[in-house]
Amino acid sequence: MAFAKDVSIVIPGRNEMFMRQTVENVLANIGENSEVIAVLDGYWPEPQLIDHPRLHVIHFTDPIGQRAATNIGVQLSRAKYIAKLDAHCAVSKGFDKVLMEDCPYDWTIVPMMYNLHAFDWKCTLCGERTYQGPKLTHCAKCNQDAEHEMVVVWRPRRARKTVTWRFDKTMHFQYWHAGKERPPLKEGMLETMSMVGCCWFTHRDRYWELEGLDENHGSWGQVGTEISCKSWLSGGKLVTNTKAWFGHMFRTRNDGFGFPYKISGNEQERARIYSRDLWLNDKWPKAKLPLSWLVEHFAPVPGWEENQA
Repeated sequence: MAFAKDVSIVIPGRNEMFMRQTVENVLANIGENSEVIAVLDGYWPEPQLIDHPRLHVIHFTDPIGQRAATNIGVQLSRAKYIAKLDAHCAVSKGFDKVLMEDCPYDWTIVPMMYNLHAFDWKCTLCGERTYQGPKLTHCAKCNQDAEHEMVVVWRPRRARKTVTWRFDKTMHFQYWHAGKERPPLKEGMLETMSMVGCCWFTHRDRYWELEGLDENHGSWGQVGTEISCKSWLSGGKLVTNTKAWFGHMFRTRNDGFGFPYKISGNEQERARIYSRDLWLNDKWPKAKLPLSWLVEHFAPVPGWEENQA
């Protein structure tokens, strides 16, 4: 089968201040036969996106949610592979080529992850720069109330690297640095139990074989757990390729620097309840393996000891 493109990088966004930086970074680092599909979920970015022959923009007046926006973006792709990427990320040079080179049909690939240093706040009085976060109105260095301007940095924090992840008994995502000690599949390729939901790569046809993103979860949340379980329990694999990387800007506070999708605590808990019921009770109809198999495959997994032989 002939494909129109190699890779479609689908970037859904809602009230994202760095959508343009993310799109331009991806376009600068992928090959001529790959493309970006930006899904603007209920907003227009400022600054506006550039006009580019390999950028396709989908706009929704009313937000539909991150899961639905991702599914719509993949529906419009005509590429052999798709990647999903958050709208506040950077990628390595040749990102698409490296991931295409070693991706069997039943694998989902996650690039190595760095924390992204996206910007600093610069005091307009003394020039002091402060690492990204909510906008400052007072400068600690000159001890003055002062305007601060944003200075875009956009580079990975090389000391903040992650290659393996897991989930706990509530199906909640957890970092798992000990997971990297498992024997590699091959040079640069590590099995990982789970992942962060901000970036992954797979065959487009396989994405739909695994039923895309299940919108019954709600708008967002539990995405990494969902893709991980679908990848493994379908009989495939979830693998980190350390030869490619992405940098992700983490929001650690809610006072002006929180997640752009507004969701109540009740909505979050409903998504978690749905996820736990689906995976802990082995209710996904496409599964060839039970969740207990996955836990045993990665044993010992912290917190799962009583479930492991």
